[in-house]
Amino acid sequence: NMASLFEQEIQTLTGVGEKRAKLFHKLGVFSVGALLRFYPRIYEDWSQPFTIEQAPFGVPCAIRAVVLHKPIETRIRKGMTLYKTSVTDGMRDLQLTFFNNPYIVNALTEGKEYIFYGKVSGTLLRKEMSVPEFYPVSSAPSVCPIYRQTEGLSTRMISNAVKHALALLPEQVKDPIPYDIRMQYHLCELKYALEQIHFPDSMESMKIAKKRLVFEELLTLQLGLLELKYRKKQETSLPPFIDYCNEFFQLLPFTPTSAQKRAISEAMADMTNPKKRSPMSRLVQGDVGSGKTAVAAALCYSVIKNDVQAALMAPTEILAQQHYASISDILKDTGISVGLLTGSVTPAKKRKLLEQLQDGSIQMVIGTHALISETVAFKNLGLVITDEQHRFGVAQRSLLAEKGNHPHMLVMSATPIPRTLALIIYGDLDISVLDELPPGRQTIETYAISSRKRARALQYIRTHLDAGQQAYIICPLVEESTNDMASVVQYANALQTETFPDKVIGTLHGKMKPKEKDTVMTAFANGKIDVLVSTTVVEVGVDVPNAVIILIENAERYGLSQLHQLRGRVGRGNKKSTCILVSDVQNEEAIARLKILCSTSDGFRIADEDLRLRGPGDFFGEKQHGLPDLKIANMAEDMEVLKKAQSAARHVLSCDPKLEQPEHQGLKGQIKRLFSVFGGQGFH
Repeated sequence: NMASLFEQEIQTLTGVGEKRAKLFHKLGVFSVGALLRFYPRIYEDWSQPFTIEQAPFGVPCAIRAVVLHKPIETRIRKGMTLYKTSVTDGMRDLQLTFFNNPYIVNALTEGKEYIFYGKVSGTLLRKEMSVPEFYPVSSAPSVCPIYRQTEGLSTRMISNAVKHALALLPEQVKDPIPYDIRMQYHLCELKYALEQIHFPDSMESMKIAKKRLVFEELLTLQLGLLELKYRKKQETSLPPFIDYCNEFFQLLPFTPTSAQKRAISEAMADMTNPKKRSPMSRLVQGDVGSGKTAVAAALCYSVIKNDVQAALMAPTEILAQQHYASISDILKDTGISVGLLTGSVTPAKKRKLLEQLQDGSIQMVIGTHALISETVAFKNLGLVITDEQHRFGVAQRSLLAEKGNHPHMLVMSATPIPRTLALIIYGDLDISVLDELPPGRQTIETYAISSRKRARALQYIRTHLDAGQQAYIICPLVEESTNDMASVVQYANALQTETFPDKVIGTLHGKMKPKEKDTVMTAFANGKIDVLVSTTVVEVGVDVPNAVIILIENAERYGLSQLHQLRGRVGRGNKKSTCILVSDVQNEEAIARLKILCSTSDGFRIADEDLRLRGPGDFFGEKQHGLPDLKIANMAEDMEVLKKAQSAARHVLSCDPKLEQPEHQGLKGQIKRLFSVFGGQGFH
C-alpha cells in the first residue's frame, strides 16, 4: 500500500543511513513515499549518442566510446589530483579528465564500451570532456533523471535510493485515481507513472508518466479546494436579506463606477436570493484604488439594515484604522455604530467594546486578527469581510466565520490575479472583479533608468521634498540572507549624510516588530517622515496621499505584479505621482518586463504578463498564498490539464460529496497529505 510508505522513514531504505537521511530531510524528503514523489527536475537524453566527430561543443551530450587505457593519475598541486584517460569510437579519440576521484581508476575498464555524458571542450583536432557522467553500454539509461540536489547528496545517490524505494512497491499498487477517470482522460496507472517518471524507457514514456502525475496533483488540489467550498454550502440560518444598497449610494459623495455597482449587486444577489440558502462566499478583487472599501461599506450598510452585525478584518493595525476612518465617515449620519478593535485598544475600552458587540449595540466592527481571539463574541454576526486575503490563511477566515452561524463571507484582494489562477486559489469562492478605476484617479508616470542617472533622480525627489511632499525608496533584500536590515539602514545613512541632510529619513525592514513598523508607518502617514526607505514590507493599502514619488532600486529583482503593487503606494492623492525603476540589467526578458510596467497601469494585464513570463510559483512571491506545494504541476504550463482536473473534481464530488466511497479513499489520502499545510483542517 502506497499510503504506508509515507509512514516509513527514509533511513529504513538500503544505503540511506542516518547521515544521508539528514541530507534527504534538507530536500524535504522524510519518508519513502515522499521520495517516490520527489520527481526529477530535468532529464538528460542519452538515447541518441553522438560520434566524437559530430559531438557539439559546449552543450551537454552523450557519446558512445571504448576506454583505451586505465585512467592515469597526475598530481598538479597539493590537494588536486587529475585522472586522465582517452576513449575512442573507432574513428576518433576523446580525452577524459576527472578531478580528485581515486575511484575512477577502477571504475573504467580498459576495452569496455560506455556511454559518456558531458560537455565537449578543447579544439577541433583534440576534443576533451571533463568529469562526464557514464554508464556501461549494457546498463546505460536511455533517459537520465537529474534531481534537485544538496551538498553531499548527488543525483546518482538520489536515484539509487529511488531504485530501492520502487522495489518496495507491491505488485498491484492501489491507484488513487478511479478507473473511469483514468479511462476518460487517458491516464496511465500509478505504478507505471512512478517507474517511468524516475527511470523512463524513453522521453515518450516520461511524458506519459508526467501527464498522469500532473493530472493527479491538480485533481487533488482541486478536490481539496472544492471540498472547502462544498463544506461552506451549509444552510445559513440567516433569512434572505432585503437590498438597501441604493439607499447607501445616496450617502456617497461620488457616483460608484459600473464595476463597483456590478460587484455589489453580485454580492447582494447571493444574500437576497430566497432559493440559495448557503452563505455567500465571494472574492472581490480589484486593482489598487479601484474602490473596494466602498463595496465593503455598501454591503455592510445593507446587512446591518437587515438587523445583523458585520465584521471587517484587516491584516495590520494601521490598515484597520484607515478602514475605520473612511467607513465611519461614510456612515456618520446613518445611526449605525462602528467599533475598532486592535491590539492597542486599552483594556477598559476593549471590555466595553466586547460587551457592546455581544449585546448588539455595536453593529459593525473593524479590526485586526484580534477579532478572532476567544473573548470576541457577537450577538448575530451576518457578514464577515477579510481584507487582503493572502495574508490570512483559509483557516483564519473560517475562525472569524465561526463566531456567527454560517454568516456570509466576502474577501477583498488588492492583488489582481489572472482569472485562471484565481479559480484555482480561490476555488472555494465566487469571484467579482473591479476592472475600472474611479474617475479622477491619477495615472502614475513610470520611468526605467540606469544607476548612472540615480543622482538626477534623487535631485528630482529633492524638489518635491522641498515642496513639502514625501517619497518612498525601496531597496531589495540582500542576496539569500534575509538581512534586509543592513541594506536599508546603510542606504538610509548614505542618503542622510550625502543627499538629504536636512530631511527626516525613516526606515522599515523585516527585522522590525509589527508594533515598530506601525509606529513608523503612522509617522510617515502623518507627514513626520520625509523619505521612507524600506524593503517590500511597505504595507499594501496604506494611504499616504502626500507621498508622490517611489524609487525602486534593482527593479529587475521583483516580479511585475510586485512592482505594480509597490507603484500603487503613490498616486493616492490628487497630485501627479511618479514611479522610478532603477536597474542596470542587460537581459532582454527583464528589460521587457520593465517596459510593460512603463506602458500600462492595468493590473490585470500586468498579472497576465507576469504569469506568462514567470509561471505561478514566482507569481505569488514568498508562499503568501497558503497554497500547498506542488511537486510536479506547473500552473502556467499545465493550464489545459488544470481545466480537465477541475471538471473531473466536480464530477467526483457531485457523485460522492464526502468522498466516502471505497474507490475515492486513495484520493482522500492524497488530499490529506497535500493539504497538511493547512494543518489538514476540516478534511474528514
